[in-house]
Amino acid sequence: MKRQMISTRQAAAALAGLFITFVVAAAAPAQKVQAPGFYRFMLGDAEVTVLNDGVMPLEVGKLLTNLAPGELETDLRQSFLGTSIDTSVNAFLVNTGSKLVLIDTGCGKVCAPTTGMLIPNLRAAGYQPEQVDEIYITHMHGDHLGGLQADGKAVFPSAVVRVAQQEADYWLSKEQMAAAPDDRKGSFAAAMAAIAPYAAAGRFKPFGADTVLVPGVRAVAARGHTPGHTVYVVESKGQRLVLWGDLMHVASVQFPNPAVTVRFDSDSVAAAAARKRIFADAAGNRDWVGGAHLSFPGVGHLRAAGSGYVFVPANYDLLH
Repeated sequence: MKRQMISTRQAAAALAGLFITFVVAAAAPAQKVQAPGFYRFMLGDAEVTVLNDGVMPLEVGKLLTNLAPGELETDLRQSFLGTSIDTSVNAFLVNTGSKLVLIDTGCGKVCAPTTGMLIPNLRAAGYQPEQVDEIYITHMHGDHLGGLQADGKAVFPSAVVRVAQQEADYWLSKEQMAAAPDDRKGSFAAAMAAIAPYAAAGRFKPFGADTVLVPGVRAVAARGHTPGHTVYVVESKGQRLVLWGDLMHVASVQFPNPAVTVRFDSDSVAAAAARKRIFADAAGNRDWVGGAHLSFPGVGHLRAAGSGYVFVPANYDLLH
């Protein structure tokens, strides 16, 4: 009887141990990574793929200007945000059917360690860097053209790079760099390094006034954030997508009040005027809009609301 009791107890303990082992083994480790960062939709006959380059921290309390007392905190609180925000860095790949056009290239290696993911996401979306025909840069800040080069070599070996002439004249000027404050000189150096391999190959071609660059894609001046800041308008079958570049930095604050500016605008008055004009056009025309720093995938529509706007994100759909 005693031996039988010990045997039963031992068996119960063994079963309990097996159960604990199974529970421990079944608890899968957390993955802590996102899915590949691309989002695709059709604009008429044009295929648009949003490519996320990652996120970078933005201290909006130190960035935004022309605010009323308490405005920043109120707007951020209503969006469940603090004054430090992980901000999306987005680029836009447009397949017109005859050309593969990339608008902005993200940071590459010049920003935060949480950026530089555009090329893996481009490949995950089914394309290769060698397939890109044209690259249009909204402006020559590092988070928009840093992805053009790596270790001095062109990341997109077949692409022609285009930017507004006024933008190129400013950022590629050694005289402007010498006259800039010390904390801005690095931005000039980064722009020069990004463009260098394309210029050397004869594949850097600035453009003048507002112009059609390829059928279905045209450039529209939106100067103020930088001297030659440009938005790009994609059109197909009566639909329009307006790609903003840095017309918008902090959606929670600048949609309700487009007069809010950022401290590194080269001309804050002109930047605010461009934002108000292009926002009004987009809302009035019911255009699609896309922002480099709208939360990924950063595409949708604008609806007028009082003296500001409400951003309505794209409704998720399957391609068909």
